[in-house]
Amino acid sequence: MTLPRGHQRTTRESEARIWSDEELEAIEQAHVEGMSVQQIVETFTARGSRLTEATFRKYVQLGLLPRSVRVGRKGKHRGSQGLYPATAVRQIDHIRRLMQQGFTMEEIQKEFLFVRGDIDALRRQLQRVYQAIETAVHEQQREGADDVGVGDALSDVRELGSELVQKLEAIERRLTMRARMARAAV
Repeated sequence: MTLPRGHQRTTRESEARIWSDEELEAIEQAHVEGMSVQQIVETFTARGSRLTEATFRKYVQLGLLPRSVRVGRKGKHRGSQGLYPATAVRQIDHIRRLMQQGFTMEEIQKEFLFVRGDIDALRRQLQRVYQAIETAVHEQQREGADDVGVGDALSDVRELGSELVQKLEAIERRLTMRARMARAAV
């Protein structure tokens, strides 16, 4: 993009949006199980965008990113590792765009409803519940104790869960848009 004479793109502007929606989707698909802080930082660094672990942790402390889930490592005495949903990359991208628009961290924290991570966590938790129920149903079918109504009930619950998540996302978008419009009116 050519800028008007006398205007230079700042580093912050050039870093504001470094991924397309398709690229973010690919990152999320590739890391369904989650990403470590180091992986997220490396993802940004590979794109030439600076992100430190300290900045990442500050976003978590401010409630702009979800907290990690501790996951045990394979092998004896290997401990556990904190994994964040891969959607954290999308959220950081969004935070940076808001900052590029002139919002301060305090304004972002106060004016924008950052429940996207919680909604994503709800979606993942629902998927785990569905999977556990499906596993139990298949086990019962193998043992010959099939309950025909459970499959239909699970299908209904999946639809309700999907509708719930979609409505929560719509509410979050509306509230975020309202905060942006209020800011633009000032």
